[in-house]
Amino acid sequence: MWFLFLGLITVALKYFEVGFVAQWSWWVVLIPFALAIAWWAWADASGYTKRKVVERENERRQARIDRQRSQLGLLTSRSNRRRRGR
Repeated sequence: MWFLFLGLITVALKYFEVGFVAQWSWWVVLIPFALAIAWWAWADASGYTKRKVVERENERRQARIDRQRSQLGLLTSRSNRRRRGR
Protein backbone atom coordinates (compact mmCIF):
# COMPACT_ATOMS: atom_id res chain seq x y z
CA MET A 1 0.00 0.00 0.00
CA TRP A 2 2.90 2.31 0.69
CA PHE A 3 4.15 1.88 -2.87
CA LEU A 4 0.76 3.00 -4.17
CA PHE A 5 0.77 6.15 -2.02
CA LEU A 6 4.34 6.92 -3.01
CA GLY A 7 3.43 6.48 -6.68
CA LEU A 8 0.43 8.80 -6.39
CA ILE A 9 2.52 11.47 -4.70
CA THR A 10 5.32 11.29 -7.27
CA VAL A 11 2.84 11.39 -10.18
CA ALA A 12 1.18 14.48 -8.69
CA LEU A 13 4.55 16.16 -8.14
CA LYS A 14 5.64 15.33 -11.69
CA TYR A 15 2.34 16.46 -13.23
CA PHE A 16 2.31 19.78 -11.38
CA GLU A 17 6.08 20.17 -11.93
CA VAL A 18 6.93 20.60 -8.27
CA GLY A 19 10.52 20.48 -7.06
CA PHE A 20 13.18 18.16 -8.36
CA VAL A 21 10.60 15.50 -9.29
CA ALA A 22 9.63 17.60 -12.31
CA GLN A 23 13.01 16.80 -13.86
CA TRP A 24 12.68 13.03 -13.42
CA SER A 25 11.72 10.74 -16.27
CA TRP A 26 8.19 9.34 -16.26
CA TRP A 27 9.70 5.85 -16.00
CA VAL A 28 11.26 6.72 -12.65
CA VAL A 29 8.00 8.24 -11.42
CA LEU A 30 6.03 5.09 -12.32
CA ILE A 31 8.41 2.63 -10.60
CA PRO A 32 6.40 2.58 -7.30
CA PHE A 33 3.35 1.30 -9.20
CA ALA A 34 5.38 -1.59 -10.63
CA LEU A 35 6.66 -2.36 -7.13
CA ALA A 36 3.08 -2.32 -5.80
CA ILE A 37 2.00 -4.79 -8.48
CA ALA A 38 4.97 -7.04 -7.68
CA TRP A 39 4.18 -6.89 -3.95
CA TRP A 40 0.51 -7.76 -4.45
CA ALA A 41 1.39 -10.61 -6.82
CA TRP A 42 3.83 -12.05 -4.27
CA ALA A 43 1.42 -11.56 -1.36
CA ASP A 44 -1.38 -13.37 -3.16
CA ALA A 45 0.84 -16.16 -4.51
CA SER A 46 2.54 -16.86 -1.17
CA GLY A 47 -0.67 -16.89 0.87
CA TYR A 48 0.39 -13.86 2.94
CA THR A 49 -2.89 -12.03 2.29
CA LYS A 50 -5.07 -15.00 3.23
CA ARG A 51 -3.00 -15.70 6.34
CA LYS A 52 -3.48 -12.11 7.56
CA VAL A 53 -7.24 -12.32 6.94
CA VAL A 54 -7.48 -15.54 8.94
CA GLU A 55 -5.44 -14.01 11.80
CA ARG A 56 -7.77 -10.99 11.96
CA GLU A 57 -10.85 -13.23 11.93
CA ASN A 58 -9.42 -15.38 14.73
CA GLU A 59 -8.62 -12.30 16.84
CA ARG A 60 -12.14 -10.94 16.33
CA ARG A 61 -13.67 -14.31 17.19
CA GLN A 62 -11.58 -14.64 20.37
CA ALA A 63 -12.41 -11.08 21.42
CA ARG A 64 -16.11 -11.82 20.94
CA ILE A 65 -15.83 -15.02 23.00
CA ASP A 66 -13.93 -13.21 25.77
CA ARG A 67 -16.47 -10.39 25.80
CA GLN A 68 -19.37 -12.83 26.07
CA ARG A 69 -17.64 -14.84 28.83
CA SER A 70 -16.88 -11.72 30.83
CA GLN A 71 -20.50 -10.58 30.52
CA LEU A 72 -21.60 -13.95 31.85
CA GLY A 73 -19.00 -13.79 34.63
CA LEU A 74 -17.17 -16.89 33.40
CA LEU A 75 -13.86 -15.29 32.51
CA THR A 76 -11.38 -15.19 35.37
CA SER A 77 -7.83 -13.94 35.37
CA ARG A 78 -6.56 -17.49 35.92
CA SER A 79 -8.33 -18.91 32.84
CA ASN A 80 -7.26 -15.85 30.86
CA ARG A 81 -3.56 -16.46 31.76
CA ARG A 82 -3.77 -20.15 30.95
CA ARG A 83 -5.26 -19.48 27.51
CA ARG A 84 -2.58 -16.92 26.66
CA GLY A 85 0.15 -19.34 27.63
CA ARG A 86 1.53 -17.55 30.68
